[in-house]
Amino acid sequence: MFGLRDKAAGDKAKLRKAMRLLRRQLLDDAPDASRRAALRLPVSRFSRFSIVGAYCVQGTELDPGPILHAILELGQGRIQAALPVAVDKKSALKFRLWRDDQPLIPDAYGIPSPAPAAPEVAPNLLLTPLLAFDRKGGRLGQGGGHYDRTLAVLRRQRPVYVLGLAFAGQEVDAVPMGPHDQRVDAIVTETEFIEVAKKAP
Repeated sequence: MFGLRDKAAGDKAKLRKAMRLLRRQLLDDAPDASRRAALRLPVSRFSRFSIVGAYCVQGTELDPGPILHAILELGQGRIQAALPVAVDKKSALKFRLWRDDQPLIPDAYGIPSPAPAAPEVAPNLLLTPLLAFDRKGGRLGQGGGHYDRTLAVLRRQRPVYVLGLAFAGQEVDAVPMGPHDQRVDAIVTETEFIEVAKKAP
C-alpha cells in the first residue's frame, strides 16, 4: 500500500502529483496488469448489466480493454458497450454506444469518442480509471470533476454500478473526499477484486 498519510493525504494536489508518478512506475513494472486484472474479475456476476460504459485509455491509466471484452463475451450480444464524450469542460460526460469496428473522433478534450450519430445511452455498469483508491470506495480522479459530475447525473437517472480500475499499488489509507465526490462500488486490480458496495452485482 502506498502510505500517504496526514497532511499529504489531505492535500489532493500533492496526492495527485505523487500518484501520477507512481502510476507510471507501476505500469512500467507490470505492463500486463490489465490482462491480470481481467482474470481477477468475477465476471459471471456481471451478467445482469445491459450497457457497460468504458473509456479510451489515456497515458498510464489501466487499460479497460481486457475487462470490457470479458464482460461483453459473457453477455453474448446482450450487453452493449458505450464510451464517454466530453462536450465541454464543465458538463457531465455523455455516453454513446460503440462497437470496436466503429471509428472514433476527438471530443472536446481530444479524446477518441463515438461520433454524434451514435445513440446516447445511460450505462448501468461503469468502468472508471483511478489515480488512487481506498477500501471504502474513495476514488481520486484527474481533478477536473468530470466523473463526479457524471456519476451524480447517472445515479439520478438509474441505478449504476461503478467499477474502478487501478494498479494494486494505487491503494491509499484514505482518499480525501469532499461533499460532491462520488464513491465507486468496487475496484479491480491485477491482484484482487475489492467490493465496497452494499449490494453486489
